[in-house]
Amino acid sequence: MKVDPYKHQEKYLKWKNIVSEEGIPNISKVNSDLILKYLTDMENGLNVASSSKKGCRSYIRLNNLRQRLIFLIRDFEIRFKVNDIRLIHEEQLHIYFSNMRNGIIKRQDGNVYKSVGDYVKVFKSFWHWYQKVKRKCGERIEDITLDLDTSREKPDWVYLTEEQIKIICNNAKYEYKVLIMFLFDTGIRAPTELMNIKVSDFYNDFKELNIRDEASKTFGRRIKLMLCSELIKEFIKLKCISSEDYLFKISPHAVNQYLRRLAERILGNSVSPAGQKYSELTMYDFRHCSCGYWLPRYKSESALKFRFGWKKSDKIHYYSEMLGMRDTISEEDMFVDITKTEIEKQLTKSENEKEMLKDRMQILESQMQRILQMVNNSCLIVKQED
Repeated sequence: MKVDPYKHQEKYLKWKNIVSEEGIPNISKVNSDLILKYLTDMENGLNVASSSKKGCRSYIRLNNLRQRLIFLIRDFEIRFKVNDIRLIHEEQLHIYFSNMRNGIIKRQDGNVYKSVGDYVKVFKSFWHWYQKVKRKCGERIEDITLDLDTSREKPDWVYLTEEQIKIICNNAKYEYKVLIMFLFDTGIRAPTELMNIKVSDFYNDFKELNIRDEASKTFGRRIKLMLCSELIKEFIKLKCISSEDYLFKISPHAVNQYLRRLAERILGNSVSPAGQKYSELTMYDFRHCSCGYWLPRYKSESALKFRFGWKKSDKIHYYSEMLGMRDTISEEDMFVDITKTEIEKQLTKSENEKEMLKDRMQILESQMQRILQMVNNSCLIVKQED
């Protein structure tokens, strides 16, 4: 059974049970019925867009869809008086999302929306579902979402150097020290993958970790532990954790609170190079930091992607932002393969010529020795005759 840290399944099913009888509150019945039908299809993997991943949507995704879509359609009803979302105009959509990006439409706390692209993607998903449903009935619906901007600003995060992580670890409680080093070494997704790791997932005397396929967002993988192996081994022994027990039985909220307090006490409240204050440190920031640490150490991009469970190469820059990187070019790297081959040939030729000269010198020395011996013998004969 997969651990659900944020109880997404429980939240979704509880909400669905309530609205299935009473409808979605503060929204027209037409729109409520459309949203519920859409979510039911996504739950069962029906009528998904042809370009989208096939199959049932996860409870994480379903909660994201329902929350954002209900918010949008409820706001459209208020602003545009659209009690049937199918009647909304393309121009209205563009004006609305443009105002979100420009800060004209703000969040309830008065701040500007940072993830407008995520809202756009949710509405596009809904509209493409509606198009597909109507297409099956022989009716063609125009795609009014075609020109909507789905780009999004990358969220700020906390960048820590290797030295800063060591300082934080040295000042952390023992359990948190183990957790921090495990997060930094593995680059594991926290808390989803993290909380599904069992003792039985370790191999080769705790030098390797198997992240099971069912626990991963993308794919299962077996990676090497290079920094925390002994710590994990000692931690399991000290805490008497059995083979089928989960390694970290934590509350993500409580852990993040502890990390924020610890980082602020050690590093202060200034802004890190990645744009987020040190006092906002979370478990997920260690995935970013881990990527920056392993990037210059892995010889191939595919091997790095495997470690982190990525399918696309752009994730490498997304997570590392090249922070902490340095220029490692050397004079030897300046020689391309052909140049190296020519130099090696010249060196070999020089060595051969050197050996030939050495042989000639030895022959000459031998000849001189024989001549000298003959001269000495001649002198000795002449002397004897005298």
